[in-house]
Amino acid sequence: MHIKRLILEGENVSVDFKKTISSAEKIAKTLVAFANNKGGKLLVGVADDGTIKGVKDEEEEKYMITKAAHQFCKPAIEPNFEEIYVDDKLVLVVDIPKSDTKPHYALDEHHKWWVYYREKDKSLLASKIIVEVIKQGNKETGQFITYAENEKKLLAYLAQHGRITLKEYSKLTRSANKKAQKIIVSLILTGILIPHLSEKEEYFTAAV
Repeated sequence: MHIKRLILEGENVSVDFKKTISSAEKIAKTLVAFANNKGGKLLVGVADDGTIKGVKDEEEEKYMITKAAHQFCKPAIEPNFEEIYVDDKLVLVVDIPKSDTKPHYALDEHHKWWVYYREKDKSLLASKIIVEVIKQGNKETGQFITYAENEKKLLAYLAQHGRITLKEYSKLTRSANKKAQKIIVSLILTGILIPHLSEKEEYFTAAV
């Protein structure tokens, strides 16, 4: 593993840095977000800016992560640990594989379970659309899409505006949110639409 190259590339959809693990609840969100997407690596002992700080007590860090993975993630996640020395400093590499039992939920401080999803370098709360995409993405059966009037309206809108939200699509087709949501989920699963999440909004673009 080219650990230095991973650190130089910075945090992204499959890499997250943590100087230390201070909370099982907080780290559970990252573990769940990785498992619900394509998997990922958590580098403990590395600051957000990529500075290698090193791990002081690897057994304590492993304990916190294992506790988070087993008690604060549902279904439980099985992390794999690797200890790597970089410039005489210990970095704990925690590998979270892509899950085939997703969606995984993380327990918050209010004792509620939520689905999280990895988007760029953030572990974000998943919307209803993303949760449905995760659920249906587990199924082996392929998606079959028929281009009815509502689908054609969506593609025409995207050709003109470049992006669309669920609210805009619901208004465009004069359909209930649930129906609009179902069509968007199907188009994401077939690779026609790409979802974009942030802490402020969710929108969709056409796949190039």
